[in-house]
Amino acid sequence: MKSSKKHAVSKSSSLATVETNPNDKKVGVSIEAPIVSSYNDRIRPLLDTVDRLRNLNVMREGIQLPTIVVVGDQSSGKSSVLESLAGISLPRGQGICTRVPLVMRLQKSSSTVPEIWLEYSDKVVHTDEEHIAEAICAATDIIAGSGKGVSDAPLTLHVKKSGVPDITMVDLPGITRVPVNGQPEDIYEQISAMIMKYIEPQESIILNVLSATVDFTTCESIRMSRQVDKTGERTLAVVTKADMAPEGLLQKVTADDVSIGLGYVCVRNRIGEETYEEARMEEELLFRTHPLLSMIDDEIVGIPVLAQKLMFIQAKMIGRCLPEIVHKINVKMETAVLELNKLPMVMASTGEALMTLMDIIGSAKESLLRILIQGDFSEFPEDHKMHCTARLAEMLSQFSDNLQAAQFNDVTIDFLMDEIKILEECKCVGLPNFIPRSAFLAILSQHVDRIHAKPVEFIKRICDYTEAILIPVLSKYSESFPQTQSSIKRAGRNLITKMKEQSVNRVAEIVEMEKLTDYTCNPDYMTSWTEKTASQPTFIHAVLYDEAKPENFSLNGFGEVKISHLREYHAHLLQQAFDMKMRITSYWTIVLRRIVDNLALYLQFSVKNLVNTQFQKEIVAEMVDPRSGGGVERMLEESPSVANKREKLKNSIKLLKESKDVVAAIVDQTSGFGDR
Repeated sequence: MKSSKKHAVSKSSSLATVETNPNDKKVGVSIEAPIVSSYNDRIRPLLDTVDRLRNLNVMREGIQLPTIVVVGDQSSGKSSVLESLAGISLPRGQGICTRVPLVMRLQKSSSTVPEIWLEYSDKVVHTDEEHIAEAICAATDIIAGSGKGVSDAPLTLHVKKSGVPDITMVDLPGITRVPVNGQPEDIYEQISAMIMKYIEPQESIILNVLSATVDFTTCESIRMSRQVDKTGERTLAVVTKADMAPEGLLQKVTADDVSIGLGYVCVRNRIGEETYEEARMEEELLFRTHPLLSMIDDEIVGIPVLAQKLMFIQAKMIGRCLPEIVHKINVKMETAVLELNKLPMVMASTGEALMTLMDIIGSAKESLLRILIQGDFSEFPEDHKMHCTARLAEMLSQFSDNLQAAQFNDVTIDFLMDEIKILEECKCVGLPNFIPRSAFLAILSQHVDRIHAKPVEFIKRICDYTEAILIPVLSKYSESFPQTQSSIKRAGRNLITKMKEQSVNRVAEIVEMEKLTDYTCNPDYMTSWTEKTASQPTFIHAVLYDEAKPENFSLNGFGEVKISHLREYHAHLLQQAFDMKMRITSYWTIVLRRIVDNLALYLQFSVKNLVNTQFQKEIVAEMVDPRSGGGVERMLEESPSVANKREKLKNSIKLLKESKDVVAAIVDQTSGFGDR
């Protein structure tokens, strides 16, 4: 299993060069170290492409990029691994060293002078290699507070120096279950949620840092990574502190009890004040000479090997993800362009504003025509309130039922008393047995007065419902011009107010007309009156001549009615009262139906008139009238919300176009690299 050849490290730099076959007495050939030499013609373009996408900040559009995410239990050595890879010093110590997501963006530079700066909360803080750790601690205190708490707000560290690749890694807080030293009680939950947020995307490469001193199967970081990467196909394990627990390490990394699909790399981290060159030399010496660690295959030991693996794994992930990234960029860009095209054009003249207003009114009118008149509710399939013809029919049917079910005095107790009183007040000098027309009209008027409010209440309800339909439709078709919506809605409400006033007056007239005369050409009246008056002789006999003097009488259409109180009246008065009762009962049924029919016709007429005639005229008049606030002129002023949305969409489209151009040149070249 052990390789036949080891590498000796040069002392010139931490990651710069390596000599092959140190036992060879010939002059060694100096080549770039693995983290740099991995940049061949195939890998470098992939990493450059992703780095350019990061610079464009394409992730703010919801497009995930392949990222190396470093996770591990507390004090497992995560930050030390990053230090060794990047050749810079990070905060180290007991407890939580990393309290925020530390996004390390390494960029290769030809300059001999490193450029290092931090970005967080829209701030940029420049620093140098000597003061990186202090700067990170100070920034962390600002982001997460000076205590022991954590925050998911990222801190980005930019490092531009020679000898490093263009690569991005994210160091996350170490996992701790028990809060200590002032840590919040839910520290475990906070850190777990943060880790899951970063490792869940399929584009993430999980660099799981494990201490050789622990049982891998008990590591919380392993449990978390397996939740999102069950097969381990995007998880690479780094085993730190190999020098502290060499016994059984070979069996741990070869048995793979925790399903690490991308394998293991064993490393020795820098200790104390060692330089990076010294740490590299000590690491190489440890794995070459230690009796147990030297048995581990060369291909899975050392920081240079880890660097090389990360480069190739990330390149492979990039090659696999690029087609999907291209697809997402195209979808996002098409959506943004579509939304931008939906925004209202910026108008430069009152004429353009007026034409746009006419378009809004025309579209709203067509919508109202469909839902209020034609019964087409396809525009609002789930909103039953907007299924207008059905709702109007329901309201009319309910009104009809309520109107015809209206009860006045209990006719079974004081039967014929209203008619007798009216007849006595309307009697005059004339022939007997003639019912005065004034008496019939008087009792008819009483009936009409008792139901007068119901039709008026019904038409008001119809107007309120129409307003509840009109305003949302106006809002929908004018939503691109929020600065004018208040004017358009006010115009709509004013229109309904006028409609309500006219309708109430018209309905009041319809009801009032029923008092003026007693007329119908409906043959049902005579049929009904004839049937009802047929029982008059029997009724009069029961009241005046029946020796049993019954208290009640069963009358068709009325049920059991009380008659004992009628014996004090003369027969001819009772005959007139009975006749008038049957006439008014037969006629009142027709009156109620006529009121319902008239209201149904008027309802249809008023709604059609509203949509076809009054709507456009009233809205336009309201909007162009300077006294009403000059709604048309305000259409020339783009609202801040629309302006901000327009600018945001333009920026998104620009970013996505640039991102598309960035990946276009590399897609064909890498089509299939992800599978190799």
